[in-house]
Amino acid sequence: MSKKPKKKRSKKGKTLQVVEFIAVYILLVFCRITPLKIIHLISSLLGNLFYFLVSKRRTIAVDNLKHAYSGEKDDKEIRKIARMSCISFFLTFLESSKFQAFLKSDSVQDDLRKASLALDELFQKAKRIHDDSKGCIFVTPHIGNWELLPHVSSVVGIPLVVVVRPLDNIYLEKLIYKKRAGSGQVIIPKKNAMFTLQKTLQHGESIGMLPDQSTMQGISVDFFGRKATTTPVPAILSISYKRPIVVVACCRSADGYSFEGVVSDPVLPGEYRSEKEEIFRLTEEVNKKMELIIRKYPEQYLWMHNRWKTYKHKNELLRELH
Repeated sequence: MSKKPKKKRSKKGKTLQVVEFIAVYILLVFCRITPLKIIHLISSLLGNLFYFLVSKRRTIAVDNLKHAYSGEKDDKEIRKIARMSCISFFLTFLESSKFQAFLKSDSVQDDLRKASLALDELFQKAKRIHDDSKGCIFVTPHIGNWELLPHVSSVVGIPLVVVVRPLDNIYLEKLIYKKRAGSGQVIIPKKNAMFTLQKTLQHGESIGMLPDQSTMQGISVDFFGRKATTTPVPAILSISYKRPIVVVACCRSADGYSFEGVVSDPVLPGEYRSEKEEIFRLTEEVNKKMELIIRKYPEQYLWMHNRWKTYKHKNELLRELH
């Protein structure tokens, strides 16, 4: 008997996509005219509902945290961080909608200074690395408010091409793309992005990436004491074009209403005998720097993502690297 072919996972229907779009659009418009304190309350409500009702993501978050903080935190602390992480996820997008207006204002740089600590020093450091290297590779984990970073880069004068993962809702995708493109930076989809990224570095511009999610096109390197599939693209570009990788982040401070920026020292490609070993070294070094930031702000990290997912099949390039 012949085996029945596996059914492909069906995509969201048009009706569901439209309903999701309308709900999100109304929420974002409401947040734009609502005081930030109320936005925090809404994020707390949505984050708690998500944590308690979406068991799959709650289980992933708790399991990830138990592995990451094995022997360091008890079960009560783990579950609290997982719940706060869900709240932070909603807050990232709702507060971004609120900030959109002042990010386009003439006083944006002064407004950002008020909202972030030691901003001038960080601006100068990031701009100096960009200028000195004639374009570099900025990477950030999904922590704090990563949506603000392209706006900050635009204000300081760092031209960026930002790689994003498309959504599975075409209407929401257009809405979010419009919001992101409002930063003035170039936004490109993750799929088939390599050619554009190569041209970007050749033209002396910088790249922005979020490389902390699992991917079938990844290599296995340490992350919180476990092997995690991580994209080698930043390392490959760094080696190919002799450009530094810089880990950046925009995290909320203790009061929840201002931000603390992070700009790491550059991770530089060195002399090597094996390109494969250098790709692994650079990728692991970037993971270590991201881990340091996450350990400082664990409640703001996206723990609900299946970061340590494993894959049976790899593409040709990655089989060679492994």
